Amino acid sequence: MKRKAINDFFLPAKKKSTALASLDSREVTDGTNAPRLEAQETAVPGLSLYRDFVTPTEEAGILGFLNDSSKCAWRTDLSRRTMHFGGTYCVMPPKNDAPKQAKPQVLQAPDMPQKFQWLIQRFVDTNVCKKDQKPQFCIVNEYTGNLGISAHTENFQFGEPVVGLSLLSACPIRFHELTEAFNGSVRSGQAPRANKTGRMVDIQLPARSLLVMNGPSRWSWQHEIARSAKGRGPGWKRVSLTFRFKP
Repeated sequence: MKRKAINDFFLPAKKKSTALASLDSREVTDGTNAPRLEAQETAVPGLSLYRDFVTPTEEAGILGFLNDSSKCAWRTDLSRRTMHFGGTYCVMPPKNDAPKQAKPQVLQAPDMPQKFQWLIQRFVDTNVCKKDQKPQFCIVNEYTGNLGISAHTENFQFGEPVVGLSLLSACPIRFHELTEAFNGSVRSGQAPRANKTGRMVDIQLPARSLLVMNGPSRWSWQHEIARSAKGRGPGWKRVSLTFRFKP
């Protein structure tokens, strides 16, 4: 350990940074302090990946907010837990109890939380999206065990980019090339009707990475998370936040 010189005792004390300790910190949200992040292009046209888009401390803060039952509520009517901010969402009737003619219940989601504004501002500061493309909608998915989501495109009522933040465990996502742009979200039930070319590309999503879909990757490629426990060890869990905006 280096011994201090006599002059060191008369230097002004360094202020301890609290930028990463609080999601409300101005040092985090101020564009001049945005991290220097570079997009990595992928084999899917229009698809880019940012590694370490958030820090481990910021990741813990986001997860702490989502798991605070006084502020957020998880949906448990699906096989995976989900959460919605902005717009509406459907709650499906229980398969065993509901009659065939039962319709899903459409509910109003809470607005985009103030706790996410620093992250959305970072999208702008790092050129992930423009100021007039700030997302108003977010869906959160929690994947554990062998859970996944079927191949789909995001609803065409939303524009581009579609932005996905991956937290906790790393996970591959598979993209399927389509013969043409196809509006087939999971909710619509139309996704299986999309015509695929047969070309598939797997992209590894590290923890705290950001996936950005523009152009063909947004409109004419489906994406999915495999329903398989292969490669997932004990305690594997991934939480994804998908941000979308409506023009």
